[in-house]
Amino acid sequence: MPALLADWRHRATHRRVWALAAPMILSNISVPLVALVDSTVIGHLPHAHQLGAVAVGAMLFTFMMGLMGFLRMGATGFAAQAAGRGDGDGLRQVLLQGLLLALLLAGLLAVLALPFSHLALQAMQPSAALQQATETFFHTRLLGLPAALASYALVGWFLGTQNARAPLAILLTTNVLNIALNLWFVLGLDWGVAGSARASVIAEWSGALLGLALTRPALRAYPGQVVWSALRRWQAWRPMLAVNRDIFLRSLALQCVFLLLTVQGARLGEATVAANALLLNGLLLTAYALDGLAHALEALCGHAIGARQGAVLRRSLVVAGGWSLLVSLVFAAVFLAGGHLFIAAQTDIASVRAAAEPYLPYLAVLPLVAVWSYLLDGLFIGATRAREMRNAMLLSVLLALPLALLLRGLGNHGLWLAFLAFMGLRALTLGWMGWRLQQRGAWVG
Repeated sequence: MPALLADWRHRATHRRVWALAAPMILSNISVPLVALVDSTVIGHLPHAHQLGAVAVGAMLFTFMMGLMGFLRMGATGFAAQAAGRGDGDGLRQVLLQGLLLALLLAGLLAVLALPFSHLALQAMQPSAALQQATETFFHTRLLGLPAALASYALVGWFLGTQNARAPLAILLTTNVLNIALNLWFVLGLDWGVAGSARASVIAEWSGALLGLALTRPALRAYPGQVVWSALRRWQAWRPMLAVNRDIFLRSLALQCVFLLLTVQGARLGEATVAANALLLNGLLLTAYALDGLAHALEALCGHAIGARQGAVLRRSLVVAGGWSLLVSLVFAAVFLAGGHLFIAAQTDIASVRAAAEPYLPYLAVLPLVAVWSYLLDGLFIGATRAREMRNAMLLSVLLALPLALLLRGLGNHGLWLAFLAFMGLRALTLGWMGWRLQQRGAWVG
């Protein structure tokens, strides 16, 4: 305990954590704000199926994007360790590998997206109106896929270099433009669900182009050159691809949980799937804010591991963990006291409000349960310990699935209880993996 207090009182670490976390929290919060604006704008249109279409279509797109999260996570860990070594050549290699993978995967996903969406909608058994509107939204969003994946790689790379201003510029540009265009296209031009999707596409391309422009000044701090011959060698790709493979499998398991949540909600009715989407917007708001601290931890831990500084690694974890707990307590209090206002701000459809309000206590508890998995994800990503992340996630899903089956008879309450249990299991399994690595002295070799 005295050692933890000493780490918490280390002012320089607080400054380093917040120098990275503050801009990332600001930019991250803009991401769920886009979902909130989408829901609010569409939620004030006359039909529940329009709100449901944006919820389901956005979920399908987010599912695919979530699977590609390794483009950001892998780039952050490798870039942070290269920066810790002062390796300018390595930083350039990580950047190019991330962008090339983004373009390759965008082409692959474009081929798979249509059959995937068809199968997913079949499983949900939506009404004809909901299916048609969802397909319109989702097919339009696919036009922004290459830009969205490139932004993942760029944001991850900038974070690894402990440059939080560039991700702030990319994400704020993307999301503020998205919000403005949403209001114009849906309310001003009356383009409905299609207008919401078009706004996202334009915003995604704008953010990606800005990110590419910002890489040049960022590289000046790390002199070096692109070793083109290395990019043609399998050995140069193997470490990143191995880490990305494991993060992909981890992300696949996580996104399947969210997909099942939406599928089961859709089977309970249009009002329920729309209500769950509004509640999950609250979870997204919490997650993206807490991810700002986790992103700071990724960069600081990766840098400390690259420089072999065990004390810096420990202090970064303690300080980021303490602040994460405090922020999660604030979110829990806000949702507990004002959750009904949060729902009312997003829609004036009475049936959706009535369907959402009984589940607000789950939303209040979620930040306190989920905070630990977000924090530990940051530690493992910075250390490029993707295999352990994968194993922890798969174990969590395997343990949560039987519980979800047992709770099916409770309807949407059972769905939310199972989801809470899953988030708790994520933290427990990651903590156990981290403790085992600590016992072996494997964090800083």
